[in-house]
This record gives sequence, C-alpha cells and structure tokens, in this order.
Amino acid sequence: MVYITPSSGVRRYGVSVMGIHIIAEFRGVDPKKISRVEELQVILDKIIIKSGLHVVSSKFHQFEPYGVSAIYLLSESHLSVHTWPEYSYMALDIFTCGDDNPALKAFELLIAEFQPKKVKKRIIRRDVIGEDKS
Repeated sequence: MVYITPSSGVRRYGVSVMGIHIIAEFRGVDPKKISRVEELQVILDKIIIKSGLHVVSSKFHQFEPYGVSAIYLLSESHLSVHTWPEYSYMALDIFTCGDDNPALKAFELLIAEFQPKKVKKRIIRRDVIGEDKS
C-alpha cells in the first residue's frame, strides 16, 4: 500500500485551495452492481486505483436484503458510496486535498462504470487558505 501525504494546498489564481469535494447522486443504476458488497467493492477498488487515489483503509456494510455503504479513507481524504438498489440509486461523496484531477477522474470512472440514467452533482472548492484575515 502506498501512503502519500497530500500537499497543503494547490495554487489557483494566486491563492491556495485545500481541495475539491464532489457530492453526487446517480439514478437509474443497474441494481445488480450496487446490491452486494462483493460486487461493489471490486468495482470501487478498480476505480480508485485507476484514478490515482491512495487507500489508507476501507470499510463496507451490507444491508439486508440488499444495499451497501462503503467508505474509503484516502491519503488524499475520502470517498464514500451509499446504495439503494430497490430504487436503482446511489449517493456518493469524493473529497480530495491538493490536485483536483484524481477526484475528477474517479468521478468520471464511476459514471462510466455505473452508467446512471441521471446524474446530479455539486462541486465545492474547499477552504481557501489565507483569505480569513481576522
């Protein structure tokens, strides 16, 4: 396992940005891909590796009769997924410090893998360093 300490921020437009936070909902997802930990974990592990993120640890919870909550603690921050297969729905959260590219790549890989019929997302730029002079 590779451990990387995220940078304290990335310079954009003359200021340092802490990171990117992507909050999204996928609707119209194949329930078979999101019902059981065994299937979902393989998919998420592959996406995290391909995106260049670095896992510190992960935890999964299997709901009965179906549905999964998954959390990855990343050296860059975290990725979490919660599924409701009975509604073909999944909610996800990706927060990374430093460079935006791994989080954006993970998000695009999630869309490609789960092929939702509808995506709702919000991107938040986290905490600009040095702006608060109080």
